[in-house]
Amino acid sequence: LKVGYNKVFGYYIEISRGAAHLAPAEYIRKQTLVNAERFITPEMKEYEALVLNAEERIREIESRLFQQVCQQIAAAAPKLLSTAAALAELDTLASLAEAAAIGEYCRPQLTEDNTLDIRDGRHPVVERTLIGERFVPNDAVFEPGEFVRIITGPNMSGKSTFLRQVALIVLMAQIGSFVPARQATIGLVDRIFTRIGAQDEIHAGQSTFMVEMVETANILHHATNRSLLILDEIGRGTSTYDGLSIAWAVVEYVHNHPRLRARTLFATHYHELTQLAELLPGVRNYNVAVSESEGKVVFLHKIVPGGADRSYGIHVAQLAGLPQAVVQRAAEILRQLEASAGKAVRIDPLAARQIALFPETNPLLDELKNLDINNLSPIEALNKLYEWQRKFLEKGD
Repeated sequence: LKVGYNKVFGYYIEISRGAAHLAPAEYIRKQTLVNAERFITPEMKEYEALVLNAEERIREIESRLFQQVCQQIAAAAPKLLSTAAALAELDTLASLAEAAAIGEYCRPQLTEDNTLDIRDGRHPVVERTLIGERFVPNDAVFEPGEFVRIITGPNMSGKSTFLRQVALIVLMAQIGSFVPARQATIGLVDRIFTRIGAQDEIHAGQSTFMVEMVETANILHHATNRSLLILDEIGRGTSTYDGLSIAWAVVEYVHNHPRLRARTLFATHYHELTQLAELLPGVRNYNVAVSESEGKVVFLHKIVPGGADRSYGIHVAQLAGLPQAVVQRAAEILRQLEASAGKAVRIDPLAARQIALFPETNPLLDELKNLDINNLSPIEALNKLYEWQRKFLEKGD
């Protein structure tokens, strides 16, 4: 005997077929199964009505109580929102204060002019992720009349990190935070424009270079002389001369346009752009210091005045694990390109072949070519080998 429920006829009593004949007379048969009979009783139907009505009443009470709670919360909404805003502000200020205390940040001075004077600035994220290394701080001090700073240097030397840290320091200063630097005086900026990284947008049908140009166009159309421009390797997504021409023109536009003349950090591998410092009075050259010793290159991660003349890309490729043959061939091609001013590289058809056993002018090779092996007896062959051994090895000694 057991009690069950379904949606067809509600609660029922199920009795096995072998005991069904023992069911009381007041049981009403509702369903016959293979191994059981299902019954209902008037009393069960009364309790069923009470249970089902109770469920409906429960849902009604829950809905009424929920509406009452919502009305009470809505009446106190202004207080709740103001309390949440105050807690959020306290949480933000406490987080900034904790970060400043742990990271030994300084209090920046904000001015209304175009000053940008950051001493010993650091990247707030990168310096926390370094393990067993010391983050190398760098200055970002724009001289009076300086608008564009061209930064050259090797790959992996820290150019992009420097650009990002300047942008982050300016942003942190304007939200009211201390900044990761020894000292900072920063003129207020209206916007920070960045063109960093390389990625395409396949869903929009735009290549990497197209995305780069669209973002650069947006910067040039909307920046003002109160903006901060962070431009990383403009023009690298196309051919060398096209990219160099675009990068050169962008620097000229930012420097010369009366609406712009914005504080600009421009990182590039186009060393030709360093000539702009001699042509435009508001352009300065800086590079990332490198130390060379016994064929090894050490990146010092220090931004110093002057332009770089090498990118050390082959050295970075070697660090990345390229096969030694590829690295050596790349160095050889680089020397040829530098010697020929970028003209076609001479390809040696024997460069990839196995090294020859004998030089082409070796006299032993000449005698082998003239030897008739088919008519040579074993004794004559041994005598010939003995003769060559005495002739060539003794002569070599």
